[in-house]
Amino acid sequence: MLLEGKNAIVTGGSQGIGAAIAQELAREGANVCLTYRKHEEEAQKYAEEIRGLGRKAVAVKCDIASFKDATATVQAAIEAFGSLQILVNNAGMNWDGVSWKMTEEQWDRVIEVNLKGYFNFIRHTAPIFKEQKYGKIINITSINGLRGKFGQMNYSASKAGIVGLTKALAKELGAFGVNVNAVAPGLIETAMLRESEARDKIIDMAMAEIVLKRVGQPEDLAYVVSFLASDKARHITGEVIKVDGGQYI
Repeated sequence: MLLEGKNAIVTGGSQGIGAAIAQELAREGANVCLTYRKHEEEAQKYAEEIRGLGRKAVAVKCDIASFKDATATVQAAIEAFGSLQILVNNAGMNWDGVSWKMTEEQWDRVIEVNLKGYFNFIRHTAPIFKEQKYGKIINITSINGLRGKFGQMNYSASKAGIVGLTKALAKELGAFGVNVNAVAPGLIETAMLRESEARDKIIDMAMAEIVLKRVGQPEDLAYVVSFLASDKARHITGEVIKVDGGQYI
């Protein structure tokens, strides 16, 4: 197993991509602390499934935009596992609107969650990883942070910010044996997509771009994150890896 004896935090681990990442890390041997904000029942279910694999797991309620909540979550993970080696910043949100209609609240909340939320967890784990001279940080961004998307000025800006954050952090922590990378998904089939009234339209538009002609699944992203969290990726840092079936080439 790639991650035997390692301990991880996965933000937004109660559903979709985050849940798939948490499960895959556990299958590869890691103990996992997963965070949730609203979906407690789902978070506890996934934590129980991880424990069923013979790993340790805790589910922690956390608004990632809160510096205080991030502090408490990191402390809870260390108390549960004794140490920490992996951080996966995954939790995020979108609140779409064209620029001439977007409210200040829409802009502020998306930036606060998607960008400041990542900083909050990095600020509390970077000193740990630096001191122990080992750590893996994987930030989930989006292909729309690389190319922009109509009606998602706030979301695209936040995800582009994660790219810059990743590269700067890789330079800061590289000398201490810490790898920092980002993964940029294209369209991934999650419950949010399946339940969307515009599901068919969204898929049709994406399929016109996806060269592999299949919609991505959460596990497609999880496999890449698991690899980047392992020592098989020890010489990779500061990279942004697209997992999009060629949607953005």
